[in-house]
Amino acid sequence: MPPVIQTREIADYVGQEVIIRGWVYNRTHKGKLAFLLVRDGYGFVQCVAFKGEIDPELFETIAHIPQESSVLVTGTVRADRRAPGLPGGFELGITGFEVVQAVVGEYPISLKEHGVDFLADHRHLWIRVPSQWAILRVRSTIISAIREWLDNNGFTLMDTPILTPAACEGTTTLFGTEYFDEGTAYLAQSGQLYNEANIFAFSKVYCFGPTFRAEKSKTRRHLIEFWMVEPEMAFCDLDGLMEIEEQFISHIVQRVLRDCRNELLSLGRDLSVLEQIVAPFPRISYDDALAKLTEIRAETDDPELKERLNIQWGDDFGSPHETELTKLFEKPVFVYGYPTGAKAFYMEPWPGRPDVSKSVDLLAPEGYGEITGGSERISDPDLLLERIREHELPEDAFRWYIDLRRYGSVPHSGFGLGVERTVAWICGIDHIRETIPYPRLINRVYP
Repeated sequence: MPPVIQTREIADYVGQEVIIRGWVYNRTHKGKLAFLLVRDGYGFVQCVAFKGEIDPELFETIAHIPQESSVLVTGTVRADRRAPGLPGGFELGITGFEVVQAVVGEYPISLKEHGVDFLADHRHLWIRVPSQWAILRVRSTIISAIREWLDNNGFTLMDTPILTPAACEGTTTLFGTEYFDEGTAYLAQSGQLYNEANIFAFSKVYCFGPTFRAEKSKTRRHLIEFWMVEPEMAFCDLDGLMEIEEQFISHIVQRVLRDCRNELLSLGRDLSVLEQIVAPFPRISYDDALAKLTEIRAETDDPELKERLNIQWGDDFGSPHETELTKLFEKPVFVYGYPTGAKAFYMEPWPGRPDVSKSVDLLAPEGYGEITGGSERISDPDLLLERIREHELPEDAFRWYIDLRRYGSVPHSGFGLGVERTVAWICGIDHIRETIPYPRLINRVYP
C-alpha cells in the first residue's frame, strides 16, 4: 500500500506512488484531463487525472467532485515547476481516488469574490482558503518562535489570572462581571502586575494568553479579544529591556522566514524587507520623534496629513504619527521617554524629569506601528502609592502590588507584544481581523 504523506513532504517522494488525505479546494476539467487542487491542512497540491489511464467511471467522479468534498487521492508524484500549490512545483498523477464525503449543494464560499461581512459570517469556512490558511500558519510559527526564544533564554512561563479585581491601566475599557460575594471582577487586560510578583520568585518570567479590551474602536489595528505575551525581568533597566526586545523580535522574524517562506510568498510578501529585521534596532526619544513629526507636518502640502499630525508635547502618538515615523526607518524603531501623563501609572520617572517616563514602544516599519509597549517599572513603594492616588485607582485592590516594593524591591522592566499586530506586520496584510482564527470586534461575536 502506498504511504500516506503530507503535502509539505511531497518533494521527498518524486517518482513514488503516495496517498494524500484532504479536501478538494478547486476542480477543473478539459476533455480527457481533470485537475484538482487538494488541500490537506499542510499545503495544497495539484492532482491530475487522465481519462485514458483510469477507469472512465472514476474519471467522471473526479471531474465532477464538488468543492470541499473530502477525499483520498492516490497517485505518482511528479516534479513540474508550473504546477500550482503550496509548496508549488509538484503534482500528483492520479491512479486511485476515494470519496470520503461528497458535498451536497453549493459550498457557501465558492471561488468568486465575496464581501468582507459575508466572509466574516462564514469565518469557520473562510479559514480554509489559501490566504487565510497561510496567515494562520504564520501565526502558529510566530507563537512557537515566541515560546522558543523565551524558554531558551531563562524565562519561566507563569499563568496569570483571567479574572482580576482591578485594572492594570484604568477602568474605562474593562469587561466586568459579578463575582459571587466579592463584588465586580474584570476580564484581564494584562498579566503584567502578577508577573511583577512572579519575578521576585523566578527572576525572568512571561505569561501568554488572551486579553480583553472593552474599547469601542473600529480601526484596522484593534480587536476586543487578542493574544499577548508579556515578559518581565528583575534587575533590568530600560536599556536592558530594549536589548532583550530587539533580540526577541529578530528571532521571531528570522524563524518565520525559515519555516514559512512559501506561505509568505503566497501572500505576496516582500521577503527582502523582513530579511533586514536583525538587531540592533534604531532608537529615538519621544522629544526627537515629536520634532521629526513637526518637521514632516511643516513640509507637507497635504492638508489631511497636516491635520492628522497635529500633536502637542504630552500627547501620546496615534496611528498617523506612528505611520509617518516608521517611514523613516527600514527596521523596527524604539521610541522611548514618553510623557508621564500619556502612560500608565506604574512607569518609573526619568531621572531629573518627573514629567517623562522610562517607557518605550517598538514601532514596526511599513506603517504598521506599535507592536510592543513596555517600561521600567516604579520600584519605590511611596512613589507607586502616590501614582495610584493620582490616577484615582482603588488603593485596596493594589495593596499586594505595593507590597512587592517593600520586600526586596529591585529595578525591573517588562513589555507586552500583541500577537495579532505582529502577524499583520510580518504577513504584510492590512487588517488585524484576519490574523486570529475567530476575531472579536465591537460589532461581531459570531461565529
